[in-house]
Amino acid sequence: MTDDDTHGADVSPVLRSVLEALSVGRALDLATGGGRNALFLAARGWSVDAVDLSRVHLEWARDRAGAHADAIEFVLADVDSYAFPEAAYDLVTISFFDARDRLSAIESTLAPGGVLFYEHYLESGPGESGAGDRYRFAPNELLSATASLRVLYYAEYRVDGEPRVTLVASIPADGVDWAWQPP
Repeated sequence: MTDDDTHGADVSPVLRSVLEALSVGRALDLATGGGRNALFLAARGWSVDAVDLSRVHLEWARDRAGAHADAIEFVLADVDSYAFPEAAYDLVTISFFDARDRLSAIESTLAPGGVLFYEHYLESGPGESGAGDRYRFAPNELLSATASLRVLYYAEYRVDGEPRVTLVASIPADGVDWAWQPP
């Protein structure tokens, strides 16, 4: 099994494409869970802070990291109260976690020219209902919530009938002209 198989099999094609256009730097993976994004980033040379509330998830991610464990700082913390350092990260990834109440702090932790990659679920469609709808974005809600960023990619779509959203946005920066085309 190759490193790409073990550290990236489930990583979003959009995130993969973003990484092709970015220089390696410092990343923050919020609500890392089993470390899918963090491990993928570390395997590509990124220095990653992986934050999660679950000690069990962090230990599992650390065990899976193998040779890349030294590139990842596993942080046991609650994203809802985490003290984000100012302008510290070149990339922030969030996958399937409701961080809408912390978006302002998350934006402030991006370095000039830094990129936010966010994928999550959307509310159930008309005539449908879902138990977790209160933790899901309404259509265009994530787009509106990140209006202070330069939105590079935004899509609402379905995967196996499940409504989802993906956003790629950056902090505007003087002299930083980040050229990226979505897949």
